[in-house]
Amino acid sequence: MAPDINRLVSGMVQEDTSHQAISSYFIGPHAENLQYFRNNISIILDELELARKNYFPEDGPFITDKIQNSTTFQNKTRNVAKAIQKAANLLGKHSLPFWSPRYEAHMCMDLSMPALLGYFMTTIYNPNNVAIEASPMTTVAEIQAGEQLCQLFGYNIDDKRTDVPLGWGHITCGGTVANLESIWVARNLKFYPLSLRLAMKKDQRLDFIEESKFEVETCAGEVRPFAELSTWDLLNLKANTILDIPDRLYEEYGISADFLSTVLNEFNVQTTGKDVLEREFNIEYPCQYMLATTRHYSWPKGGAVAGIGSGNVVGIDVDDGARVDLAELEKALQNALEKKQAVFAVVAIVGSTEEGAVDPLSSILQLRKKYQAQGLSFLVHGDAAWGGYFCSMLPKDYKPGDVASIPNGVGEDEGFVPDFALRAQTQEDLFALRYADSITVDPHKAGYIPYPAGGLCYRDGRMRYLVTWTSPYLSRGAVTSIGIYGVEGSKPGAAAMSTWLSNKAIGLDENGYGPLLNEVTYTCTRLSAEWAAMSTPDMNFTVVPFNMLPSETAPNATPQSIETEKQRIRNEILGKTNSEIAAIDANRPAGEGTFSLLRALGSDLNINAFALNFRYPDGKLNDDVEEANYLMGRVVETLSVDSPGDDPTKLPLFLTSTMFEPHLYGKCAETFKKRLGLKSNNHDLMVLRNVVMNPFPTQGNFIGNMANEFKKVVAAEVEYCIQRNTIAPDNFGFLIQGTDPIYLVHMPKFHMGNHRQQFILHVKLSDDVRQQIANLRGANPDEAFLLRTSRKVLMPEILSGAGSGATFQGTVESAASGTIIKYVNVEVLRVVKSRPLNSVNRDPEYPALPEIGMPFYLYGDPSTSDLHIDHVLTRTPNIQLSADKVKLEIGKGASGLDEAVKNGAILTLDKISEFAMQPFPPTSELSLSKGAGKNGVSGSGAGPAKTGFFFRPGTTFDVSVFRDTKDAQAVGPGLLEVCKDPANKVGSGKATLAGRVFVDSDGVNKDPFERKDAMPDWIEEFNSIGKEFV
Repeated sequence: MAPDINRLVSGMVQEDTSHQAISSYFIGPHAENLQYFRNNISIILDELELARKNYFPEDGPFITDKIQNSTTFQNKTRNVAKAIQKAANLLGKHSLPFWSPRYEAHMCMDLSMPALLGYFMTTIYNPNNVAIEASPMTTVAEIQAGEQLCQLFGYNIDDKRTDVPLGWGHITCGGTVANLESIWVARNLKFYPLSLRLAMKKDQRLDFIEESKFEVETCAGEVRPFAELSTWDLLNLKANTILDIPDRLYEEYGISADFLSTVLNEFNVQTTGKDVLEREFNIEYPCQYMLATTRHYSWPKGGAVAGIGSGNVVGIDVDDGARVDLAELEKALQNALEKKQAVFAVVAIVGSTEEGAVDPLSSILQLRKKYQAQGLSFLVHGDAAWGGYFCSMLPKDYKPGDVASIPNGVGEDEGFVPDFALRAQTQEDLFALRYADSITVDPHKAGYIPYPAGGLCYRDGRMRYLVTWTSPYLSRGAVTSIGIYGVEGSKPGAAAMSTWLSNKAIGLDENGYGPLLNEVTYTCTRLSAEWAAMSTPDMNFTVVPFNMLPSETAPNATPQSIETEKQRIRNEILGKTNSEIAAIDANRPAGEGTFSLLRALGSDLNINAFALNFRYPDGKLNDDVEEANYLMGRVVETLSVDSPGDDPTKLPLFLTSTMFEPHLYGKCAETFKKRLGLKSNNHDLMVLRNVVMNPFPTQGNFIGNMANEFKKVVAAEVEYCIQRNTIAPDNFGFLIQGTDPIYLVHMPKFHMGNHRQQFILHVKLSDDVRQQIANLRGANPDEAFLLRTSRKVLMPEILSGAGSGATFQGTVESAASGTIIKYVNVEVLRVVKSRPLNSVNRDPEYPALPEIGMPFYLYGDPSTSDLHIDHVLTRTPNIQLSADKVKLEIGKGASGLDEAVKNGAILTLDKISEFAMQPFPPTSELSLSKGAGKNGVSGSGAGPAKTGFFFRPGTTFDVSVFRDTKDAQAVGPGLLEVCKDPANKVGSGKATLAGRVFVDSDGVNKDPFERKDAMPDWIEEFNSIGKEFV
């Protein structure tokens, strides 16, 4: 957008009138405009009073002074007033400060005053937009709000024009329902020609059409008789061809809309369901939706609800910027063409809710043209729930190819906020929305309008007739009741009035919402500059923005060139006022200024995604994804409200997070991990995000101060990460198994670096201690006995001493009796297994049948049948399951069992699928029982005996035993691959848990730094409102 002419008159600095206008839209971060809001509320209440008093005033009062003065009336109103006071106080105390520039988390901001006032005044009258007789004013408001949105996107709303379709839009409760409606429309449209074909069959009421020469144009441009089209042709007619059919039938055969509706009711997909039509026409492959894997959850949900199946909502891989990969989309379309698998629609995400990424809609529309010529046609839907209102930033005379201008005017410090245009490609894709068949938009996002206010617009308004709860007849014509269209029945007229009033008061163009979102875009870039250049190599953490810096994408990029650009950002942007940045640019050539650099930073549409990593004291960067996630999780917890004890007024800023899941983000996630210095693996990556909706925080050094507060928070949380990952001396606990020989099973902890290791030791104890342990076990058959190191030691000290004669000292104890035997010398004879449990060493999935049964390490002395098992931990969360004195019966023909067990074999429970059972609940919630055996179940926090848990004494399992051909200290992932090789199988048979069983799902998963669940506290706080009525 060109600089505001009011700012520059003959080179003189002028007032920033656009920012002044923007400042009038909101109550304000410190309630600066509350007096104007209060005045309007008073006007609304005055009009309410007049409306009620002027309706048959001769009726007289129904609630008399005597009633109002009664004790009961006064008590009731006083109680309500107290509850209102309490509720208002709690809302003010605990609500997140969406109105503040410090709130940079979700898509929430101070709502516009016109929107709030429109909602409030309409709610008082409670109109229901399901029918015009229940909502005469707000039905008109919804119709006009739909026209406003259509015009915003470039759809035609002039019913006198016949060269382009007449657009139509309406308000929904949100983008999820709008997306569902668009799926419903696409499904009905795709099957409409099939329904018509059935109605034209011999002896049906439209059979006279089949015998005629009623012709239509295929998507490839060939004009042919409708009756001669193949199923594939019918499934790929263009939308306008289908929508024209009813009018053509009227014009050419005199078939009325009512008659056509009645006839088609028997055959349309809403009556028969799609399965009937698919069988009737021998459709081999179900129709599909295609969109980026980063799609909103509402798309697979909508596929499920609409009956097309969430599995047919096909995800297309994204590029490193989280935009749909056009090459992958083209592959999918080519595959559909070759298989003859019809496509309902391709969805372009115009502002992803996690990254603010805009899919290349203009290129997607070009792809449709290409494939229509080959016989494959589909709708194109724009999911612009987040990005729709940004169309107001497009200049009125914009045409694709126009270069986005950069501000070059200098304004006064107070209130000067530069207007920032969108990137050229983003502008082009927003402009292309006018060619999409339908568009989802959420006024309650970038429209600053209260929930619930979504919207759906159709390029051709006749599409709405496909989703009336009658047989669709697809004709033009005005219908006054808007509620018959779409998913919803009853819906608040307040949402429509709120949307219409805010759109009208502010303006859906480059003079209204445009400047507002221009300033917000500038705010976003200022924040993206902070994330891009915040960290330096000497800090204990690093910040990496998801969107690459220009220097990172440049040819022959080097760490030095990237650092040079970061330093430029520090010098020219961070800590500078808007006017200072403008002054820096004053004498620079176009395209080389600081504003040009700023515009190149961040996302397409006002969401900054970034991630953190930390350095150890020696300067080494952490390379474990899970530990980076842990840091980010703690930072988000610190910068959010999750318990009544948290005071929102004390938090310097608010952030939120998302997860980059490998199966959704693929190469995009791997690239981001690499930039963070993390090892590649199949684990999710947490990503922090801030959504920018506030135009105010770029004044002064507000953003710089927030960034400094953020740095303090991260630096403090890094200390916890270092503490949990530092390999330092600690006390280690072991489960004691057997009596001669004796094995110690380490009790691992995923969340402590010191204990993030599963290992089993064959040890030697003195004869006296061994006998005492045997006596204890005999006298206490239900008790688990542990050995704990007497002093803090390093794990490597324990493991490296194996076989050398070295010893460490411990104590024998139990949960029931505490310390029982002191000063026990332990000599490690052999390390049976020692496997690290770091995230890079874990498998992507839990073991699952039919491939692998639940796995255990099997070890002990085969000569005495003194055998023990310990569950193999392959993922987190998990459970420690151990049993000694296991009775093993392997069928005949097994060879090498003794040798396999001595080396530590792998035993699998062949009918137990671990994947199906994970994650296990807390130990106290497990149904533990003595079962059929004579020995009891033990485990930390096991609680009273119950029934039902599969791993209990006396239970017999079908098992298989495999040689573990990997080294005792081998690292994962893939430790269970040995079980997939038939050559490693020793044999199959039965295993009975004849001795002690240890079950613990708490200790292995416990995070010593975890914060407690605060939901019960919230419930208690909320219930205090109700107490005011007592």
